[in-house]
Amino acid sequence: MKLPNLPKDIVFKKKVTPTPSAIRRNILVNPKLDSYDHLDEKSRELVLKTIDFFESRGKAKMKADEREYKWYADYLDFVKKEKLFSTFLTPAGYGDKDCRWDTYRNCALNEIFSFYGLSHWYSWQVTILGLLPIWISKNEVAKKRAAKLLKEGGIFAFGLSEKEHGADIYSSDMHLTRQKDGTYLANGSKYYIGNANKAALVSTFGKLTDTDEYVFFVVESQHKNYELVKNVINSQNYVAEYKLNDYPIREEDILAKGRDAWDMALNTINVGKFNLGWGSIGTSTHAFYEAINHASHRRLFDHYVTDFVHIKQLFNESYARLTAMKLFTQRGVDYVRCASADDRRYLLFTPMVKMKVTTQGEEVVDLLWNVIAAKGVEKDMFFETALKEIRTLPKLEGTVHINMALILKFMGNYFFKPAKYPTIPTMSAQSNDSFLFNQGVTKGLGKTRFHDYREVYNKVDLPNVNIFKRQIRLLKILLLVAKPNKEQAKDFDFLLSLGELFTLVVYGHLILENAEIKGIENDLIEQIFDFMVRDFSKFALQLSHKSCTTLVQQTICGRMIKRPTVDEERYNRVWENYTYKMKDQYEMNP
Repeated sequence: MKLPNLPKDIVFKKKVTPTPSAIRRNILVNPKLDSYDHLDEKSRELVLKTIDFFESRGKAKMKADEREYKWYADYLDFVKKEKLFSTFLTPAGYGDKDCRWDTYRNCALNEIFSFYGLSHWYSWQVTILGLLPIWISKNEVAKKRAAKLLKEGGIFAFGLSEKEHGADIYSSDMHLTRQKDGTYLANGSKYYIGNANKAALVSTFGKLTDTDEYVFFVVESQHKNYELVKNVINSQNYVAEYKLNDYPIREEDILAKGRDAWDMALNTINVGKFNLGWGSIGTSTHAFYEAINHASHRRLFDHYVTDFVHIKQLFNESYARLTAMKLFTQRGVDYVRCASADDRRYLLFTPMVKMKVTTQGEEVVDLLWNVIAAKGVEKDMFFETALKEIRTLPKLEGTVHINMALILKFMGNYFFKPAKYPTIPTMSAQSNDSFLFNQGVTKGLGKTRFHDYREVYNKVDLPNVNIFKRQIRLLKILLLVAKPNKEQAKDFDFLLSLGELFTLVVYGHLILENAEIKGIENDLIEQIFDFMVRDFSKFALQLSHKSCTTLVQQTICGRMIKRPTVDEERYNRVWENYTYKMKDQYEMNP
């Protein structure tokens, strides 16, 4: 059953009242039922107008444009008309009264863009990356220039990676050469740069030839000395190689030099990578709706597909993993927003969202593909889009391996040196997240402290959570009595498996915190920790089988391998009350 288009007067003025069968007990987005009452009036209006834009366009048009690699000029016209990016991405004080950089509301838009496909989300994501160096800088001229261009509908780009060096920013071949009159000429190329065909400004990273210092500066994509070489991918997006050929740079075009430019690059990525998890959540959720709508109406061997035991298992697993992704990432928003010079916990949680949530999104889509099968590759299905796009997210803003290396820096303090912090509520205040533009130096990560994870785990007395707590204790025993030796500490393959175990602890930590805030029922928490126990066992087995793993480590890893509690009644309640209730609740307009 297709849900009808919502009339505009309902979408924009009234809260949508779902039919009894559509009353949902989950936290997954549904653009046709969600009212966004948790946002202020202006933000709500713009999110609902964004939904209406995509639904009015319809799936057939969306898929046709995708197949033809058509640049989304109509979407950017909508962004310009509604001042969408300007309202959400202009910090307070640089734009109209509704303008602010508010991660809470930004993530609502983040999820909606990705729900309708990563092409449009990507343009938003790259604009965020391109703007952050400007907002982080002390260059007021550049800030006012960016605010004006945003208001005019401009998009932005982030020129960091290079063809020969990738994201190795130590080795940049983009150079600024000082001229006698105090200006500079920029020469060099950048590679894999989104929005670089139309960006009003491209924030570009390079080096000064006379001092070998790092430098960040802005250029215009339409300038005659800016050479757009080509689009390096087959996509609606334009992901460019561009060259600067004696491009003139004034002092007012420079955002930062030296250590400040280096920190600017990393601090930009700290914020930008957080969006990738939302990209995965939105795309996976839409794929879930399509899969369960298809399966619940398809009859094979005189049964509906959703009657088969293995299909229920695949859907319940997908639903639990998808809910966990949303719970963790939502809670991550709170730690981004409460961040300060004295509270840098976000530096663990943002790479977790980038690394863990995006790989979980891949797993969810793979599980659903086992249900939807050949239907999932049909050209008119959103699922076909999800299959192509979901795998890109773990590879952006640093690979999974790079982010795991970062995460491991926090493991010692997280487990063994907890600090006292006030309890952080849901950070939904309509305020500017000013600290994101003043994060400070990027060194000293090993000094970051965290609140005691045991506090929230010890509040929960449920069978699978209790099994998981025993697994955590065994991991801490391993770190105390059989910690990695010097050779293992250099073996990144070994550290990756160890890091997977650590990330599961952090993942469960924030999931339980948010489950308490959201009032998530025990059945669903237990279903989530069913897969958490199994995942922990899987990575423990992998760690025990590494060639360099010692006998003591193997023994402890063996004890980590545990079976989750089997509870058929709980499993069936999750199916009836959560998973199966998703059928016929959303279908994109044709």
